[in-house]
Amino acid sequence: MAAEAHAPTASEYIVHHLQHLQNIKQKSIVDFSVVNYDSVIVGLVLGFLALFVFWRAARKATSGVPGRFQAAVEILVEMVDNQAKANIHNAESRKFIAPLALTVFVWIFIMNAMDMLPVDLLPMLWQGATGDGHAYLRVVPTADLSTTLGLSTAVLILCFYYSVKIKGVGGWAHELVTAPFGTSKNPVFALILGVVNLLMQIIEYVAKTVSHGMRLFGNMYAGELVFMLIALMGGAAAMSLSGVLLPVGHIIAGSIWAIFHILVITLQAFIFMMLALIYLGQAHEAH
Repeated sequence: MAAEAHAPTASEYIVHHLQHLQNIKQKSIVDFSVVNYDSVIVGLVLGFLALFVFWRAARKATSGVPGRFQAAVEILVEMVDNQAKANIHNAESRKFIAPLALTVFVWIFIMNAMDMLPVDLLPMLWQGATGDGHAYLRVVPTADLSTTLGLSTAVLILCFYYSVKIKGVGGWAHELVTAPFGTSKNPVFALILGVVNLLMQIIEYVAKTVSHGMRLFGNMYAGELVFMLIALMGGAAAMSLSGVLLPVGHIIAGSIWAIFHILVITLQAFIFMMLALIYLGQAHEAH
């Protein structure tokens, strides 16, 4: 009986915490029938929270001396607007892209910040609410590859949209078969160069989209793993009487990583936003 009630090992603990709350069990690396409910629900809730922050800032905005909250929002808006002007030279496009970039930055920052919560807090609350001690729940949507690739794919679709809107269907199609190696007056060479150029363009779009999503996912996934390892140090400290220095190491390591991780979650949100602006800016440029 005691053997059946044993505490999970370190590997079992990590594997359990890396499982999503899903509609069905994932059977392959790529399975579009699987929905990670936790990432979707937490992402939507945090998205509405970001919108609420913007709404509250706009509602309380005054023309006089701004308060600290309004000043912080104004600094953030100005920073994003400056980056949008530097990358998007079309003023009409900036009316949509600049607010979008601001929303993306704040939304991703809030999703990343879920990593700062205690590792077991929300999963244990969820297990208590469901009555299932083995219920799965992951609370960092950006540590889910489905979320980050979904965001980067949305940026790709916008790039296609602005490529057609700015250059026209014919202009964009001509660019796809003439850049980066140009074309030739010889029909045979022109056909060969056209195929090569098109393949290079496809590779470029795929590489940008995958790297855009993978960069955010990789950093947040690694951060999540580190917090789990630090949590295991605390668990080992609670179970050990001989490891006198282990609780001290747990507190020190947790504090240092939490402080460093504040920079990570901010930087990753900024990098994702900047890459989105750069890619959308490239969609406006003729090659």
